[in-house]
Amino acid sequence: MSSLGNPVYKRILLKLSGEALDPRGRGGIDFETVGGFCEEIAAVRAMKVDVGLVVGGGNIFRGSPAAQATGLDQPTCDYMGMLATVINALAIQGVLEKKGVATRVMTAIEMRPVAEPYIRRRAIRHIEKGRVVIFGAGTGNPFFTTDTAAALRAHEIGAEILFKATKVDGIYDSDPKRNHAAQRYEELSYTTMLARNLGAMDATAVSLCREKKMPILVFNLTQSGSISQACRGERIGTIVRGD
Repeated sequence: MSSLGNPVYKRILLKLSGEALDPRGRGGIDFETVGGFCEEIAAVRAMKVDVGLVVGGGNIFRGSPAAQATGLDQPTCDYMGMLATVINALAIQGVLEKKGVATRVMTAIEMRPVAEPYIRRRAIRHIEKGRVVIFGAGTGNPFFTTDTAAALRAHEIGAEILFKATKVDGIYDSDPKRNHAAQRYEELSYTTMLARNLGAMDATAVSLCREKKMPILVFNLTQSGSISQACRGERIGTIVRGD
């Protein structure tokens, strides 16, 4: 923990779910909520922390449930979900830039009139120049979640930690919405998280982080100041690390 309130991480990858942008569950983007998140990100940038951001698209379209409900093939539905993440990325970019934070949106699927194609070296250069880089379209491949995209981009840009920002204040031994006696873990190993199938993050993403020894912090984004607290090394949420 930083005793002076200075950040303990120089570069982070923040994974933000699409559902977090639509807290009322109406389908779409709540710009008041996005504004609050962007204030948090602006505060982190003011601390001189480099930020990469991966955003999901579940507030607009989720590939796997859509495939099951409609009978459409999974790749088609997954590509539709990837496009939804780009809509969210552009929304976050617009709000951040209104707040004076320089950004770039980079997409795994080329759409040059809208955003830059993802090129690792270019992404790192943007980050070195102090820009928040928002990664859209997941990995660009069907069957892979945006959690996996976040783990992949975290490694590629040299992040020190992966922040998984959710609506729950960490990882529990059971669903805290259904079980009021559920216990929250302060710390977990990757192997325990996978073995107990705790569901806070996609197993492929966790396995990739375990292989590369990338710590994961799962915390509640809706609590004011949580990203800054996490960057300062304060004990919030659940930290996943160790074999």
